[in-house]
Amino acid sequence: MAEEGERGFEDLECYQLALQVLKEAYRVAGGLPPEEKYNLADQIRRAATSAVLNIAEGYGRYHYLDSLRFYYIARGSLDETLSGFIACDELRYTSGELPDQRKLCHEALRSLNGYIRYVRKRQQGQQEYGSQVREESPAWIIAHAPTEE
Repeated sequence: MAEEGERGFEDLECYQLALQVLKEAYRVAGGLPPEEKYNLADQIRRAATSAVLNIAEGYGRYHYLDSLRFYYIARGSLDETLSGFIACDELRYTSGELPDQRKLCHEALRSLNGYIRYVRKRQQGQQEYGSQVREESPAWIIAHAPTEE
């Protein structure tokens, strides 16, 4: 949590719930068989981590459209994590845990969707920067290798 009197991404309910999803994902991944170490276990860890990190990064952006882009990625990562839990259940790597995992992921998604609605309504940065966020395209220079004759 943020220090007393400070408000930050750590205070967001959706962030706290995403952290719970992350802990569950690491617990499940740690119990998978060795042949899943670089497959399913790695994917579940990365998806759950992505959700947490994208909520934090979105919070750090000023323009609401830029923030929303990261929150949408976090939403997809939470769904991906849930899909990983489902896969573990279907492959019989876990047993009887899916209802609680599904509930936790849905709580995190509901909270994140609520925060997305709040951010959309506030539209922070629109007055200063307008209603579109544009990133400059990088200048690409393609050098041709000399041909041998």
